[in-house]
Amino acid sequence: MKPISSAEFILNEDGSIYHLHLRPEGLADLVLTVGDPQRVALISRYFDKIDTQTSKREFVTHTGWLGNRRITVISTGIGTDNIDIVVNELDALCNIDPETRLPRAEKKQLTFLRVGTSGGLQPHLEPGTVLVSAYGVGLDNLMQFYDYQNNLEELELYDSLMAFFSETGPLPVNPYVFGADHSLLASFAPSLPRGITLTCPGFYGPQGRQLRGPLVMGEEAVLNMQHFTHKGLFISNFEMETSALFGLSSLLGHKALSCNVLLANRTKGTFSEDPAKEVDILVKTVFDEISAGRI
Repeated sequence: MKPISSAEFILNEDGSIYHLHLRPEGLADLVLTVGDPQRVALISRYFDKIDTQTSKREFVTHTGWLGNRRITVISTGIGTDNIDIVVNELDALCNIDPETRLPRAEKKQLTFLRVGTSGGLQPHLEPGTVLVSAYGVGLDNLMQFYDYQNNLEELELYDSLMAFFSETGPLPVNPYVFGADHSLLASFAPSLPRGITLTCPGFYGPQGRQLRGPLVMGEEAVLNMQHFTHKGLFISNFEMETSALFGLSSLLGHKALSCNVLLANRTKGTFSEDPAKEVDILVKTVFDEISAGRI
């Protein structure tokens, strides 16, 4: 096996990984991902101790301890393109030897948990609802650049989605489907609703938000999505990261789950009156689950 070139596995002079500016010893096995860099400190304030803090561009990382559990929280910024950077570079930190530039014989498995915000697509999912994604459906093209194999459940959902959209109106892109890690999905906050999350490559047009530009997929298409069901699951929300997190984690042998608080209800046109309060409820929910050993 040839070593991975310095143009592909890129390290800074201090041995940190290129974009994240993080060294292997600063990475915990449990990684909480957030979009907003300012949300990192809102989460790490609940740590008992912080042992690593670093930042570069939109990527802010704090690693510390909650009791005897070491946790990394990292901001990804917005979009699946940034998830591509974060997941690949964190995987490289723990699974590529920086001296030989070869993959390690024994691979380390990380657990990723997205702690995010989202817009609901079901009338009963009011702003403030904390939702767990059973599946991520990518309306972007990131995973089309990777050679992956879906499992049977993912293929069944894909076929069901394509049949639905062939009747209601085709999507402007060919989607891809990945599920959450089964064990995490079964154990994490079982009382919270589960749903199918649509991950979009933009906030406005790709999510059917029309300001001034004409759209291919507008309000009518968004409203139609609430009627899709598959094995008791419904299309629950729009956001911009989950499908890539699930897809790359599956491809690289890691575990992933996504938990979002809904700040908007797209079917009713409503938005949270206190988004900061809703995010804090989400963070506390996540830490309750971590403290209880369910993730």
